[in-house]
Amino acid sequence: MRLLMLGGTEFAGRAVVEAALGRGWDVTVFHRGRREAPPGARSLLGDRTAPDGLASLAEGEWDVVVDTWSAAPHAVRDTARLLRGRADRYVYVSSCSVYAWAPPAGYGEDAPLVEGASAEAGQTDYLRDKRGGELAAVEGFGADRSVLVRAGLILGPYENVGRLPWWLTRMARGGPVLAPGPRGLPLQYVDVRDLAEWILGAAEQGLSGPYNLMSPQGHATMGTLLDACARVTGGAAELRWTEPEVILDAGIEPWIQLPVWVPPGSDMHDALHSADVSRALAAGLRCRPVEETVADTWSWLRSIGGVAPQRTDRTRKGLDPEVEAKVLAAGTGA
Repeated sequence: MRLLMLGGTEFAGRAVVEAALGRGWDVTVFHRGRREAPPGARSLLGDRTAPDGLASLAEGEWDVVVDTWSAAPHAVRDTARLLRGRADRYVYVSSCSVYAWAPPAGYGEDAPLVEGASAEAGQTDYLRDKRGGELAAVEGFGADRSVLVRAGLILGPYENVGRLPWWLTRMARGGPVLAPGPRGLPLQYVDVRDLAEWILGAAEQGLSGPYNLMSPQGHATMGTLLDACARVTGGAAELRWTEPEVILDAGIEPWIQLPVWVPPGSDMHDALHSADVSRALAAGLRCRPVEETVADTWSWLRSIGGVAPQRTDRTRKGLDPEVEAKVLAAGTGA
């Protein structure tokens, strides 16, 4: 198989490239040259935001194009139009954020979608940019030759968003840790490598259409995730499980200040940790244990000096130590 990866030097794109190389595929990476493509991949340089920025893609044929773009949809439109006669399938890595707020618990791919998105649009906001990217992919390749990967929370090595790396760094610092409860709160996420393998399998099977792409609900819980983080970093952290009401009353922002966590029974939990993923599972999604995701992310983080890269277009994650200490000092953790 011949893969054209648009991006491919960071997080999800890099995982797709490495997985494809591991399968013996012929891999071309189109990127801006800010970082090296994985060894074994062919590089084509260009900038989708610049005039004539797609010039290096003027020639070539591929079996599948994978695109993780999350800014102005017209960049996806231009690329898909350029490639539609020279590639068999277009896989666009979208987001479960494209569903109209707030999707009910158990929502499937047929849930209502956000309005106001367009394939022709410039950059607006994340959810409409992603939905616009979906529309652009389908416009360029048709519904029968495009795959819309509506990913949820993505974790694993190379993470540049700051969620799992923050928890690992916090656990490594040790001492009492504010652990947002309840312990058994079910989570949904996908290891970036499982995402990559599913995308390649979808291309091989000739799949099309939208797929919610994350683990089954309860594949991990806040307890199993944070226990794994504490254990792999040396066991110096003491988890102090704290009731959601206490956290919210302290003005702590779910998802941002306490990454991954959102309070049970909330619209956010239904939207982020309650999707129906039966379609993706039937199409071959396999999810490795949370302990493996955590251990491999910690190994990667240590290999690069303990400081994870951070995307400049994403909010910084994590809780200020003084805020954490104040809540813990009030004696609310147990």
